[in-house]
Amino acid sequence: MTTAPGLVRVGVSGWRYPSWRGDFYPRGLVQRRELEYIGERMSSAEINGSFYSLQRPESYVRWRDSVPGGFVFAVKGPRYITHMLRLRSAGTALSNFFASGPLALGPKLGPILWQLPARHPFEPDTLDAFLASLPRTTAAALEIARGHDSRLTGRTWLEIDEDRPLRHAIEPRSESFADPAFTEMLRERDVALVVADSAQKFPMFDAVTSDHVYVRLHGSQELYMSGYTAEELDEWAARVRAWADGTGCPDGVPRDVYVYFDNDGRGFAPHDAVALEARLAAVPAG
Repeated sequence: MTTAPGLVRVGVSGWRYPSWRGDFYPRGLVQRRELEYIGERMSSAEINGSFYSLQRPESYVRWRDSVPGGFVFAVKGPRYITHMLRLRSAGTALSNFFASGPLALGPKLGPILWQLPARHPFEPDTLDAFLASLPRTTAAALEIARGHDSRLTGRTWLEIDEDRPLRHAIEPRSESFADPAFTEMLRERDVALVVADSAQKFPMFDAVTSDHVYVRLHGSQELYMSGYTAEELDEWAARVRAWADGTGCPDGVPRDVYVYFDNDGRGFAPHDAVALEARLAAVPAG
């Protein structure tokens, strides 16, 4: 029996960039329709405003309604949790995050991304406790959300249309995570290890640790600034196909793959995303 390949989704990290206007976005396209334009050309996008501050439910609803069915959002977890609390005593912060609106995305809610700062070393006990606290279903996330504090009063989304699995991915940036104990921990917790191309400024980890693979392309030559050549895009397309059909996975099992371009400094990200999406047209996409 032939195993079906995983679903592949390609997009950008954020979409509201002035330099894209009149370049990727047609001149005259109103700002409120930029995400709609993304949704017509890509299959996913990262919501990165949630990294900097808690967003509002009405924003998530607007984003959800701006894109077609099958489009999926990854949501970046708050830096308050990853950079300030350093994953410690994060219970209330997690409640506030999940109460702030990501559950309003419904079937368009994809993985939650947790990006660690480069100064954050591998601390097994702290990390394992944090990973254990993450909800694995939207129903579990809703229960966590109900524990929000008074700062979220009047600006919460506390409902789901149905219970669905919830995925998580983590992007470490310290060499100390090149530890077999780390990848084993992620496999036990079913959390994806982000494959991050960051112009060699940060280490690239590529172990497959979950039922999905999460890729962030920050630029191969200059962090956040350089575009990808046709040859580089061909290479990434080959890697994505291998993860999706299982030939690039140690157990041979196909994985869903999420790929996001974050090389937006000079406006390359959306063009590279469309180019990679075209190369992967033969791979089923949700």
